[in-house]
Amino acid sequence: MNFSNSYANLDDIFFEKIAPVPVKAPALFLWNAGLAEQLMIPDELAHNPDALAQIFSGNTIIAGADPIATAYAGHQFGSFVPQLGDGRAHLLGEVIDQSGHRWDIQLKGSGPTSFSRGGDGRCALGPAVREFIMSEAMHALKVPTTRCLAVVTTGETVFRERPSPGAVVTRVASSHIRIGTFQYFAARGNLDAIKMLFTHTMERHYPELLEEEYPYLMFINKFINRQIQLVVDWMRVGFIHGVMNTDNTALSGETIDYGPCAMMGIYDPKTVYSSIDTMGRYAFGNQPAISQWNIARLAECLLPLISEDPKKGLAQVEPVIAEFPARFEKAYLAMMGKKLGLTVVKPEDKALITSLLNRLKEKRLDYTITFDQMTRSLTSEAVATQVKNDLGDGFDLWQKRLREQSGNFQSGDFREAQKLMRQHNPVVIPRNHHVEKVIQECEQNGKTGLAEKFLKVLRAPYEMLTHTPDFQDPPADGDKDYKTFCGT
Repeated sequence: MNFSNSYANLDDIFFEKIAPVPVKAPALFLWNAGLAEQLMIPDELAHNPDALAQIFSGNTIIAGADPIATAYAGHQFGSFVPQLGDGRAHLLGEVIDQSGHRWDIQLKGSGPTSFSRGGDGRCALGPAVREFIMSEAMHALKVPTTRCLAVVTTGETVFRERPSPGAVVTRVASSHIRIGTFQYFAARGNLDAIKMLFTHTMERHYPELLEEEYPYLMFINKFINRQIQLVVDWMRVGFIHGVMNTDNTALSGETIDYGPCAMMGIYDPKTVYSSIDTMGRYAFGNQPAISQWNIARLAECLLPLISEDPKKGLAQVEPVIAEFPARFEKAYLAMMGKKLGLTVVKPEDKALITSLLNRLKEKRLDYTITFDQMTRSLTSEAVATQVKNDLGDGFDLWQKRLREQSGNFQSGDFREAQKLMRQHNPVVIPRNHHVEKVIQECEQNGKTGLAEKFLKVLRAPYEMLTHTPDFQDPPADGDKDYKTFCGT
């Protein structure tokens, strides 16, 4: 593997150089063969589970890797913590994939660092399996995301709510630069570090802005676009991040940190599953506003670079941040239009979209199932009857709108609309109760059969495979008492 580590070339205030702490008995548990091929991991290594276990547990440091723990701060549930950092993670370095894209390779659960704040630096198998499953599902759902290359069991016990088998998960990301990384240096008034970090971020993610006259404002504007697309995609598939702290907001625009995440079943914008989100700050419907709030925190870090006069800097950046709601709504309505088969969303379509979502909430309908049924209803009278019973007058208004779009008010050929809908409405998602069953099987029996079966289905979320029906059913209790927990 051709490793390098451009982040380790920055000043040493950005990280701690520290090696992973070896584990007792590493064994390869889950391996992402498709991602390994993309990363051009040599066949002789990719088919050697013992060697993989040694490398991706941190026991063996591969040539060219330069392990570091990165420094960052962050707003956690609205409260600022000036020092967080990688307390149980080691960034090994970067590799270039088949397309010339640069990827970070990070071990999580690989031992304590100076940022551990008293923690053991380890990860339990359950959260490692959750991140592997959820990130693979999100990738297949076409949502920007970090991914997992491997889960390695350690042969050691980790103590959380209960004793659990330990594991190390290998995360692959476009980078691990966060809003919290900028906040770390802004809190210390280190403008030179912010400039250095900004340049590194531009080179990594926004190279087209390096020659711009006003790169800071252009950067914020571009980052807004990425965050809007990310959160719109989350809401398209019913994903609830659960811990949208600024230290979990990546400058790459990818989903990062799958700790207390979950999928929404019954449609309700107030849905919260995270056990630590007691006030519902990061509820499903709050995610757009929180994204704007987080972006404002990033802008605060850059104010001294935008202008030496704080008032002038604020006057330049505030209008850009203020545009977020209107820009988000435009992107969100366009997405919802595609879920309904509309190639172009007209201003009056907002009322149709709102009324249909209100109907879902009032009747406690499942978000994924309803949109899947709507997709299938365009070529099945039986399904159409069921959907009409659920949606009432909204179904007739939607059908009328599709006929208007097709140019035939008497009867419509909805095949093109159905094709568009299927591209945006999955037939299967990683439902919470199935994720938990898989984790339980992995933890209690140490077997991956159910996980592999689940992953095969989740990697084709817009198709009906042989085993897709095994994972489509909603939970019997509607996830009424379901709770997710942070893995630390």
